[in-house]
Amino acid sequence: MARILTGIQSSGRQHLGNILGAILPAIELANEPSNDAYLFIADLHSLTTVKDATARRENLLTTAAAWLACGLDVNKVVFYAQSDLPECTELTWYLNCFTPFPMLANAHSFKDKAANLADVNAGLFDYPVLMASDILLYDADIVPVGKDQKQHLEMTRDMAKALNHQTGQSVLVVPEPRIDSSVMTIPGTDGKKMSKSYGNVIDIFLPEKQLKKQVMSINTDSKALDEVKDPDICTVVQLYALLATAEDLAEMQENYRSGGYGYGHAKKALLDLLLSRFADERKRFDHFMANPDTVYAALKVGADRARPVAKATLARVREALGY
Repeated sequence: MARILTGIQSSGRQHLGNILGAILPAIELANEPSNDAYLFIADLHSLTTVKDATARRENLLTTAAAWLACGLDVNKVVFYAQSDLPECTELTWYLNCFTPFPMLANAHSFKDKAANLADVNAGLFDYPVLMASDILLYDADIVPVGKDQKQHLEMTRDMAKALNHQTGQSVLVVPEPRIDSSVMTIPGTDGKKMSKSYGNVIDIFLPEKQLKKQVMSINTDSKALDEVKDPDICTVVQLYALLATAEDLAEMQENYRSGGYGYGHAKKALLDLLLSRFADERKRFDHFMANPDTVYAALKVGADRARPVAKATLARVREALGY
């Protein structure tokens, strides 16, 4: 049985891109009987950007509620908050001492911000090492990652190999990446990649009026109702295609090419599809947000299951390093 590990940051509410690109695929992978799945919320990572304690607690709650609302079964997976296992911060220090400065200076997470070093804190610079600790602490065999995270996983492998080589022991499991090149970029309301940092998200868990406002804000061109439109370059159609049946998608595309069909019609169809497709998830999310103790109890169960593994790994590392 392979141990699969994946995590998601709690830097804000989870949007449609997170759900389709990360949460649902991870839950599907976790449900495979041959996998021993560890799924966690990287709330320590979020501290590099989110400093307000109230906001950070709210982000943890909404992120966990989103996972649970989307069908995560805590009896099938080990589901926990990163901050509940402080062993990862101790392992981060040990890994730091085997990680060369140029490796971190070359990390995308740092280079993207390097033009303004005043905005770069040590946590952001050290982000890849904490990420490596998240993985190596739990003896993960396989880590599903997007192409943008491939570099960080390669760094994780290098850190594990360096510590193993130095100690002459197989102290840490060297994980393998699983990169799904078929995962498409989910477009945001402005046509760019959907991202909290761009403010272009669609949050399926919002009340209907607020969700409608987001959908209606999707950028389109200025063609009039009766004009023929190109469905292949329209963000509304691209989002609709992610969830619609082949028949419904073909109908919308034909409407675009025939004229007499406005962008307002398409946006209304997308809103209706979101509301119907995620009706159960929206109800469950509201339930969990109204009952936060249920969410925290689920995270505690996962942390209690993860802790013996974390402690065993840390004990191996400490002994190998002479502590």
